[in-house]
Amino acid sequence: MNQPASALPPVTPGSTVMPQGAVRLHDWGVIRAAGAEAAKFLHGQLTQDTLHLPEGQLRLAGFCSAKGRLQASFVVWRRGPEELLLACSADLLPAVLKRLSMFVLRAKCKLSDASAELPLWGLAGPLAEQGPVGSHITTAAGECLRLPDAVVAGQAIARALWLGGGEPAAVDGAAALDIEAWRWLEVHSGVARIVAATSEQFVPQMVNLELVGGVNFQKGCYPGQEIVARSQYRGTLKRRAYVLHSAAALAPGQEVFLAAEPEQPAGMVALAGSWAGQHAGLVELKIAALAAGPLHAGSAQGPLLTLAVLPYAIPAEAA
Repeated sequence: MNQPASALPPVTPGSTVMPQGAVRLHDWGVIRAAGAEAAKFLHGQLTQDTLHLPEGQLRLAGFCSAKGRLQASFVVWRRGPEELLLACSADLLPAVLKRLSMFVLRAKCKLSDASAELPLWGLAGPLAEQGPVGSHITTAAGECLRLPDAVVAGQAIARALWLGGGEPAAVDGAAALDIEAWRWLEVHSGVARIVAATSEQFVPQMVNLELVGGVNFQKGCYPGQEIVARSQYRGTLKRRAYVLHSAAALAPGQEVFLAAEPEQPAGMVALAGSWAGQHAGLVELKIAALAAGPLHAGSAQGPLLTLAVLPYAIPAEAA
């Protein structure tokens, strides 16, 4: 099932016309890892297996603190035998780059900010349908990274990242997509992109990172690995992320409250976006809060939140 029984009012699907087009992602950046041991170095730092990441694929990954909290999340892909790229939120890139660089030591790996050289674009709708989800396609014009689809009212909307020098050829003649609409689609993909306001707030499972393929439990150690593994295998998970709709705009880092418990937040908005007057958030919550009564954003008297549907199932044992 996608979520446990809920006391929240269900969301009413809006228009069947969904956002599509292209948008320059100024709030994303790119870290380059280059060198003979680049993949090995990242393998020891991230929640994902980068050592065996082949060209032509992308993987989601997290970078945790020693306490198992996500400092950043990435889209990772290999450009060649000695080069990997990591796309992440621009507002935390400098701090994360500095933090990762502290661990390079003698490894044959050089980390750098490649954001200016490799500007990212977001593609949505038919424009993004260039290969299967999880593929990395390189052409003479640039690179296309096929992200997980957004799903709204049973309708899948393709999403992709495009990078290259200047405006991509794929955007020529495409409709301009508003950045908030792109974020709205991000929310409905169920993939939580960590931003500065949410850095070190969540263990990966709290934002469903392992459910979207962002955690490899068979790989070796990385910072916070013991806590992440313990959360997975010992006891029932108490917190998960859900798509919630709101009458007002939401913001990452905003707390969410049960009407009956105004003093204690029940969760936090991980990611938020708006489109055509519809506001949505991917919200980390106590699972029990879904059945405990109405949820509100910002305070117990704030905008009412309504439960929407994730594009993947949350295991029943976690509910």
